Amino acid sequence: MEIAIVLILGYIFDLILGDPNWIPHPVVLIGRLISLCEKIFRNLFSKDNRGEFLGGICTLVVVAVISFLVPLALIKLAKSISPWIGYGLEVLWCWQILAGKSLAKAARDVMEPLKAGDLQEARVKLSYIVGRDTEGLSQEEVIKATVETVAENTSDGIIGPMIFMAVGGVPLGFLYKAVNTLDSMVGYKNEKYLYYGRASAKMDDVFNFIPSRLTALVMCIVSGFMGLDRKGAFRIWKRDGKKHLSPNSGNPESACAGALGVELGGNAYYFGKFYEKASLGDPLRPIEVMDIERVNKLMYLTNLFTLVSIEVILFIKYVVF
Repeated sequence: MEIAIVLILGYIFDLILGDPNWIPHPVVLIGRLISLCEKIFRNLFSKDNRGEFLGGICTLVVVAVISFLVPLALIKLAKSISPWIGYGLEVLWCWQILAGKSLAKAARDVMEPLKAGDLQEARVKLSYIVGRDTEGLSQEEVIKATVETVAENTSDGIIGPMIFMAVGGVPLGFLYKAVNTLDSMVGYKNEKYLYYGRASAKMDDVFNFIPSRLTALVMCIVSGFMGLDRKGAFRIWKRDGKKHLSPNSGNPESACAGALGVELGGNAYYFGKFYEKASLGDPLRPIEVMDIERVNKLMYLTNLFTLVSIEVILFIKYVVF
């Protein structure tokens, strides 16, 4: 039952405090490790496509192994000194791995300038949390991008880590975050990372296969409790979940679109390059600024429902086995 208690406490701390700047964040260290490995392996291997691919595989392996083994060793060391120190370290890291409040805050940072009529500031705030080019986006496109980001990162930032920690504790949670961070840093399909980041992107697809679909399922279930369109959420998820360029992102995004009764997705520019993207959902009504707040609430309820479900499963496992 140890991980069950760690998950609850970590979730509560994240819900209340988010990610305070004064606490060093281990994911920042993972990011620095990725940058260091990229520099080393790009110099070590040839500059052709094969060399870049091999360098990317080495980066993935080194970062994943270190991100799993270091927390595992430190937790064991802390527990050898005192079980309470070990448990405290696990709770701290679980808190830092989860990203619910920071995700909601980032979305509200886009929403507030939109409510004040400052589209340019909203574009700037949006650029902090998305990979697409934001300079020329309309207000509608800014809102869509924000809603999509919250929906997608409900899986990447909270549900995925919860599942991995429930299965393998905090070290497995860090392994998940390492793969997720690798994808966000090198998993781009541009000239620089097409081959170097391919292994990381594919591994992220594997890691998020179950979390993304579970997130969509829970979003559909809880949307009805918010007065949103539960039947629409299931219908659009079933119809549009596979239309996204990503094998995973389309699941929570389509479920969210159906719940809200709006159309998400559509074409976008990334690093100056145009990408055709399918639309998700039906435009039953125009998307509006308050949909950002609605998707935040949907995210929080999805997180809570998933946490309670995990806790019930862990309790049953503890009692039966």
